[in-house]
Amino acid sequence: MKRAIVSLSLLSIMAFVSCKENASSKVKTDNVAVAAERDEASKQVPVMEFEKAEHDFGTIEQGTPQETVFIFTNTGNAPLIITNATSSCGCTVPNPPKEPIAPGEKGELLVKFNGSGQNQVTKTITVTANTAKGSELLRIKAFVNPKGAAPVGPVK
Repeated sequence: MKRAIVSLSLLSIMAFVSCKENASSKVKTDNVAVAAERDEASKQVPVMEFEKAEHDFGTIEQGTPQETVFIFTNTGNAPLIITNATSSCGCTVPNPPKEPIAPGEKGELLVKFNGSGQNQVTKTITVTANTAKGSELLRIKAFVNPKGAAPVGPVK
């Protein structure tokens, strides 16, 4: 019992003695300035706003290649960098810009669709960029008639 009391007393004394230094005196002003700059820079992010998020090719014949351009604007306050653009299948090929898009500038994302499939077809394109959301989702759709068949089209 005596040992426990002595050990607890020594531990308490060490805790009180070690905490009497002023912690604010250990802060370096250079580090504070660097941290403030870093925090301010992290608030600057690009924002990718598309004029349209979906394109409808309408009724097409199977195997007929199609193209569309998705136009976007960087409405943020930092350069927009597209790191990747992928589609839900190999029949759709997105071609994003390689250069960064400055704040306030427009960019174009070309999407090619080879016209495969039948009936109503919907494909998605995922655009990965350095935005706050991290990615944007675009869609293309078409009603694909079989090659050589009479045009049918979607029922309205």
